[in-house]
Amino acid sequence: MKLELQEIVINDVKFGDQTAVQDQTLIINQTEMAEYLAKIDYVKEVTIDLARPGERVRIIPVKDCIEPRYRVDGESSFPGVTGPAEQTGDGVTKVMKNVAVVTVGDIVGFQEGIIDMWGEGAKWTPFSKTLNVVVDIVPEEGIEPHVHEETCRIVGLKASEYLGRVVKEHEPDHVKVYEVEDLVTGLDKHKGLPRVAYVQMMIAQGLLHDGYVYGVDIKNSLPTLLNPLEEIDGAVISGNCVAACDKITTYQHQNNAVVKELLELHGKELNFVGLIVVPELTTLDGKYRTRDFTVKLCKMLEVDGVIISEEGYGNPDSDLVMICEGVEQAGIKSVLITDECSGWDGDSQPLTDTKEEAVAVISTGNVSHLVHLEAAERVLGDEKAVANLAGGWEGSLAEDGTMTVELNAVIGATSEIGYHNLTVEEV
Repeated sequence: MKLELQEIVINDVKFGDQTAVQDQTLIINQTEMAEYLAKIDYVKEVTIDLARPGERVRIIPVKDCIEPRYRVDGESSFPGVTGPAEQTGDGVTKVMKNVAVVTVGDIVGFQEGIIDMWGEGAKWTPFSKTLNVVVDIVPEEGIEPHVHEETCRIVGLKASEYLGRVVKEHEPDHVKVYEVEDLVTGLDKHKGLPRVAYVQMMIAQGLLHDGYVYGVDIKNSLPTLLNPLEEIDGAVISGNCVAACDKITTYQHQNNAVVKELLELHGKELNFVGLIVVPELTTLDGKYRTRDFTVKLCKMLEVDGVIISEEGYGNPDSDLVMICEGVEQAGIKSVLITDECSGWDGDSQPLTDTKEEAVAVISTGNVSHLVHLEAAERVLGDEKAVANLAGGWEGSLAEDGTMTVELNAVIGATSEIGYHNLTVEEV
């Protein structure tokens, strides 16, 4: 498979009479976009706002972030969700760089997050650096919780497609070409290079806690082998509201840092044979089943090493180390990527489970780390929602508008696929 990402760089965003891109500025007809999205089933009202880097703007509660794109060779940007099911990862896709659609609004769950576009909060989230088109969704009253969640998810994806279509005729500023061969061709072409697979764990634990692959709720799937190009071309989306810090947003799936780094090394230092998406289930039987199936796939691919990344923390820690144990006992080297839940002082046990085979571990930060956020001049959404966020509590929001929260509450702060700002140093 061969994927060509044609990047159109955007340096500013503003409202205007016609939705278009002119001189690297995205211009949006605010009324037209809101009316288009309000026609989606179960939507009562949609409000469109803008937030730029450096502005004293707080966005809360954030549900998802999506990069606007246009798949030249496809019927939709998210097959199986916003259009017919069809394979992604092959052909040409236009990418609107530096822009994110950010969905907010009341929801049936607790665990959305915060984006601050300035100050202390900005340094913790990668989405303080994007030009954010904020879509505030009010669904119809009385709908079932699962319909409420799906409605908000679809509105965000449709909003990104609405903007993505604007660049379908634009010449790109940059072009990135990725190619991953079929297994047999790759084995012959990259003979002598270590064979590496990427095992990406995804939340699959019920309402507001599910990821989707080609529109299929991953909790209903066994571990699945994908060409890595499929994920970064719209096959995988977020449908969950786990703790905001390590929730993998759709934008982060589209720009998975582990996938992109392995693609850069493919054919040079290693043979990137495939991506295995793995559901993080709640039952012990489910965890054993996904562990065994993942190990089997790695053995069938005859890989020398695997990178295993987690989504969330808590009970998925067991899935992480169980898969590690299984592949290591099969003679396959593993590296784990996870964040830590180490308490405010950083001294608590970081994971809920461990195995002696887990010796190569990359930490993406402590979700419990406390941060103090300044008062915003403008709030998009409802800052009182902080009391219901993971990482927030009653009293997090002070009378003067300042906030104290854990990193748990900040979107993308400790992303376990590497698309974030934190790093670690050995001391």
